[in-house]
Amino acid sequence: MMKTLNIVVTGKVQGVWFRKYTQEKALELGLTGWVKNLPTGNQVEIMVSGTKEQLELFKEWCHQGSPLSKVESVSHKEIPSQNFDGFVINK
Repeated sequence: MMKTLNIVVTGKVQGVWFRKYTQEKALELGLTGWVKNLPTGNQVEIMVSGTKEQLELFKEWCHQGSPLSKVESVSHKEIPSQNFDGFVINK
């Protein structure tokens, strides 16, 4: 059963290749959705769909992030299931 999560990661997550690493991890796990920087300057938003098991692994990764990032917090909420084509980086 597919689920969709809206995730917001806060910390040093812009300018540290966080979106590119997020895309790579999502594709590695077989997830679909998107990631984008938020105008706050210290947050990224992720919309991601997959199985419960895939999403659990992805949420764990979000707490770590890219090698140069410093994640302070990760919040998520389940939303109505959505279908995405691949996993893209939105501007």
